[in-house]
Amino acid sequence: MSTPQPAGTGATLDVDRSDAAYRAWLKEAVRKVQADANRSADTHLLRFPLPEPWGIDLYLKDESTHPTGSLKHRLARSLFLYGLCNGWIRPGRPVIEASSGSTAVSEAYFAKLIGVPFIAVMPRTTSAEKIRLIEFHGGQCHFVDDPRKMYEESARLAARTDGHYMDQFTYAERATDWRGNNNIAESIFRQLRLERFPEPAWIVATAGTGGTSATLARYVHYMQYDTRVCVADPENSCFFDGWTTGDQHVTCDCGSRIEGIGRPRMEPSFVPGAIDRMMKVPDAASVAAVRALERVIGRKAGGSTGTGLWSALKIVAEMVAEGRRGSVVTLLCDPGDRYLDKYYSDAWLAEQGLRVEPYTAAIESLLHTGVWPD
Repeated sequence: MSTPQPAGTGATLDVDRSDAAYRAWLKEAVRKVQADANRSADTHLLRFPLPEPWGIDLYLKDESTHPTGSLKHRLARSLFLYGLCNGWIRPGRPVIEASSGSTAVSEAYFAKLIGVPFIAVMPRTTSAEKIRLIEFHGGQCHFVDDPRKMYEESARLAARTDGHYMDQFTYAERATDWRGNNNIAESIFRQLRLERFPEPAWIVATAGTGGTSATLARYVHYMQYDTRVCVADPENSCFFDGWTTGDQHVTCDCGSRIEGIGRPRMEPSFVPGAIDRMMKVPDAASVAAVRALERVIGRKAGGSTGTGLWSALKIVAEMVAEGRRGSVVTLLCDPGDRYLDKYYSDAWLAEQGLRVEPYTAAIESLLHTGVWPD
């Protein structure tokens, strides 16, 4: 390392903080993360069958086929590359994340890939299967009783361990290259290229960080498509209220029952001005929708998929009523086997006081008659 020269000598001040061992580690870590993407094929675009006379195609982008089984694999990869290239993630120092499950599973995978410790700060109510998966990938779970305390506890742990708080809720929208580079939006449009309606009328997303909806909406605007973006929000979440009122400081007192989406505050990565529409979806409707998905295409999915599917079906009903043709896309975010003790458990529904029957009837009415009941 060079030493600054005393003032008055005319010499240029020069401080070199580069470290050959660290730079070699960094290059190898970035290579490993990029190689993971290179090994992974694109995720499938599944068709949800609708009556042919409607002239409407409904698709689900199946993000459950990523190596860690969820949409959050894309986010975790982007966050790790962002943190590595910014010099925030260092060899031997832990990465800490505030997460209700799937992001933590994916980040534990990437932390193990590059050889750094990982700690997930999560609500005590997180599903047992997600906890198992985090630990399977070498991560540790640190529980909080109040989901609103995850942020400060994560920052405290990072300071205590000299680690890096990844902070997906702040950095999700900026870590992803929304202009392209095989992001989820570019992938959807490429896969629709040979379909009869290659430019969808609507794309429906859900929001945990808000990063996916930001990527989708920005890409649509950047590419000058006419596609509209709708965000579906569950109960016990602030995104809908913040979007409708314009209040960025809105909060709520309890956490979402739909794991992976819904937040008790407006997260920094949520970009309200970019999206076109929001729907508030009852939790019972989300559960009814994922159960309907299994009946129709034989696939179990997590509750966040149901939240988006419910909203997509409502949009389909509007298009049928107005005689409009076109396509609608939503996301299959993660597999349902992570939630067998929740959304597929009648005992859990009874414990939560959720009645899915009216919402199941609404979906069945639409699929059989084309009419969404009032």
